[in-house]
Amino acid sequence: MNNHEVTKQGNQRLVDWHFKVTIKEGDKFQVASNQRFIVMVSGQLREYSVLTSQEPSAEVLLRLISDNNDDYYQYIAGFFSAIIFDKSQSTITLVSDHIGSKPLYYNLLEQVLVISDNLDNLDVSTLTLNPQGIFNYCFFHCIAAPTTIYKEVFKLEPGQSVTINNDCTVVSSLLYQPNYQYHEAPSEESYQHCRRLIAQAVSRHASDGCGAFLSGGLDSSTVAGMLAKQIHPAKTFSIGFDSAQYDESAYAKLTATHFATQHHSHVMQPDELVDHFKQIASHFDQPFGNSSAMAAYGCAMFAKEHGVTTLLAGDGGDEIFAGNERYAQQAVFNHFNQAPRVVQHMLEGVFCNTPMANIPLVRKAASYIQQAKTPLPDRLDSYNFLNRFDHQQIFTANFLSTVEPCQPVLQKRQRFEQANSDSELEKMLFLDWKFTLADNDLVKVSKMCEMAGVDVCYPLLEKELVDFSCQINAQDKLKGNELRYFFKQAMTGFLPSETLSKEKHGFGLPFGLWMKESDELMGMAQTALTNMSKRDIFNPQFLELAVEMHQSEHASYYGELIWLVVVLEIWLDSRGL
Repeated sequence: MNNHEVTKQGNQRLVDWHFKVTIKEGDKFQVASNQRFIVMVSGQLREYSVLTSQEPSAEVLLRLISDNNDDYYQYIAGFFSAIIFDKSQSTITLVSDHIGSKPLYYNLLEQVLVISDNLDNLDVSTLTLNPQGIFNYCFFHCIAAPTTIYKEVFKLEPGQSVTINNDCTVVSSLLYQPNYQYHEAPSEESYQHCRRLIAQAVSRHASDGCGAFLSGGLDSSTVAGMLAKQIHPAKTFSIGFDSAQYDESAYAKLTATHFATQHHSHVMQPDELVDHFKQIASHFDQPFGNSSAMAAYGCAMFAKEHGVTTLLAGDGGDEIFAGNERYAQQAVFNHFNQAPRVVQHMLEGVFCNTPMANIPLVRKAASYIQQAKTPLPDRLDSYNFLNRFDHQQIFTANFLSTVEPCQPVLQKRQRFEQANSDSELEKMLFLDWKFTLADNDLVKVSKMCEMAGVDVCYPLLEKELVDFSCQINAQDKLKGNELRYFFKQAMTGFLPSETLSKEKHGFGLPFGLWMKESDELMGMAQTALTNMSKRDIFNPQFLELAVEMHQSEHASYYGELIWLVVVLEIWLDSRGL
């Protein structure tokens, strides 16, 4: 077998190997080497628990992997992706950080390994559109790793390593599975430690030209407040909407006043979506259907116009300290599952097998029982589009014959069971670190900031803080129905009381409502739907039904469905597919 060379950007020789390795956009990677290893790092990698360091990221990784070999991962932190060439073992290992903040893709075909941080850097003419990726997109509203939009390409999951041996075999390992070593009941000392970790995380990223997203929620308010302690005055930015259902700008202003930030707020209008819709949909390197991307882009552009080069985001607080409503909702179903079996059967007979099923209260009780009988994590997707309609109604027969409909469910079950805990709450949080954060929210915010030309950082997702959250007992994170109980206690006296007591509000986009109000937006959506109906993916009758349901009822719910399809069509068209 002939030796080939590893290339960085296809032109710089790094090491001889038994297959060809090309790193696309390799100029983004720092490189360090010694007699055994060559390491390449994109992003910022540092030693765990070190506040600041002047040592280059690649040098840090080289030192720690040389000193600790297989145990190196516990000693590193930061937001990065890395490539490790082990000359003594003839292996190449791809590594992602604990939360998967920096994408890394790989394609191994016919003894040629291509590694890239962006799918658009690959030679698409050699790749095949992946129907499974499209199906998974419809399920997740994004394409969750390791699957991608191309059959031959895979994406690293958070906290994962993928090792390619010299015989081209591939071995995957999950490196980040924290142990849940709970402390005793929360104390003032633990609250202070929490605040100190957040302050340190913010200080790592605070610099000239720095600002913060400020939606008005607990997480963004915490980050903005900590930034205000570092920079005077701190710049904060929020997006508002005319629709009260989506608008949090009053709470953002409250936080800004409390911390005396230099606050800027912009009320977004439907015509802004029309102006940027296609640009945003096609900017992602694979189809991405989270409609709040437009709000993230609008806020990032707004910040850039005010001289900001780096934005701090509050993403992650919900997922490490139990701040999402669904965590409390799932606990409600335990009442049914903990009842004696005879009682469960009796309730099923009364509410589920009855001619009175159309009575609202009876129907609601039956829905509760049916959801309770569905185990986690499947139960979390009870209202997923693909679970509300028959697949044969949504997709064409030809398309369905090319996919495995159970794949998204199996991916979630696998991740759910990988958590080192028996707690359903901890398992849901661990699940969300991947599917809500790594695959969705971080992609959204990072790509929209990239498009706007600003950097973004995620202080609440620093590894030390995530690890700390795993030391807080599940019952203290979610106390009864009180979301983020520990976190709120820790922030008492720091955040305004109104912020601590406000109801959970999303950072969404009223696309469904806007589409009913804007003829131009509706026309653009109709054009995309018409073009999509000509592809052998969706049944045209289903697309017509979605528009009809959007116009007659549930504009927000069916607006999201239409958004998904429209974004997919625009993305496929932008790639000439």
